[in-house]
Amino acid sequence: MKHFRISFLVSFVCLLGAAWWGYQKGGMTGALSALGIAVILGVMEVSLSFDNAVVNASVLKTWDAFWQKLFLGVGIIIAVFGMRLLFPLVIVAVAADIGLTEVWTLALNNPDEYSRHLTNHHAEVAAFGGMFLLLVFLNFLLDHEKEMHWLGNVEKKLGSLGKVSSISVMVALGVLLGSLSLVEEAQKFVVLISGLWGVLIYVGVDAISNYLEKEEEGGSNVGEMVKKGGIGGFLYLEVLDASFSFDGVIGAFAITKDVVIIMLGLAIGAMFVRSMTVYLVHKGTLDQYVYLEHGAHYAIGILAVIMLASMKFHIPEIFTGLVGVAFIVASLWSSVRYRKQQAALVAA
Repeated sequence: MKHFRISFLVSFVCLLGAAWWGYQKGGMTGALSALGIAVILGVMEVSLSFDNAVVNASVLKTWDAFWQKLFLGVGIIIAVFGMRLLFPLVIVAVAADIGLTEVWTLALNNPDEYSRHLTNHHAEVAAFGGMFLLLVFLNFLLDHEKEMHWLGNVEKKLGSLGKVSSISVMVALGVLLGSLSLVEEAQKFVVLISGLWGVLIYVGVDAISNYLEKEEEGGSNVGEMVKKGGIGGFLYLEVLDASFSFDGVIGAFAITKDVVIIMLGLAIGAMFVRSMTVYLVHKGTLDQYVYLEHGAHYAIGILAVIMLASMKFHIPEIFTGLVGVAFIVASLWSSVRYRKQQAALVAA
């Protein structure tokens, strides 16, 4: 439980803050309501981002203690205040062409209007996040050097396509162009630009990792360099977390329009996801359950598709969360079977 002590402490503080905020607005009833909503949002965030924790752990496991602590410390501040509070404010500020201070006032005093502005630009946000997550999945799937294959020969043959230079980017761009059919004609250009930014950010983070760490890592490939720690890897994980957070932030407005409660509730979930990541690293869980990383990446691939589909169709957050959990559970089961098979071979 030591890995989760800070998470419980942060949760306690956030729940106190939620209760105080609710009490200020509606007395004891408001306090209890705010507490309940904050807990629900925290649970929702964990369910939506558990696969994020697994992927984070696969990257973080080769980092030294300094970068792990930085990820848990500075990273959580960026995740909570940057992505779950400031980023939605920036979206509304840009969309409505007003200042951040005015947007904050709008969020507090007219949450329905604030929510309307934010949800009106869901397609652009979904295109950006969907493209980034899709590339995370594709670069894992189309990796010809990957030795473990959860889906056997099918996955192995798909991985061999990774020998083609930039195949992941080409596939992602094709998906982006195809997804434009899901939005209205007037939205297609801004959605295209948003999706291209998602691709560029992913490629850019890889490039930064390459530039900053190439000398230290002796010219190893970008995917491996990201996993060695340093500012490049830190940026990669922060953008990955940002892509995951979009779904939670947008979905939270279906539960409450209060931006303070949303931030506090999602902060609880984000903190537990970070602690879960460190727990998986320290316990060596990914080494024990060899297909867990596969399940998480497939869940990310499905999430990317869901985000793109949500530009036209309403997809309940509970469905998104359950799909991710299903892949994690299936990969755990496969990992246990694999361990038993290996143990039987050794015994024989």
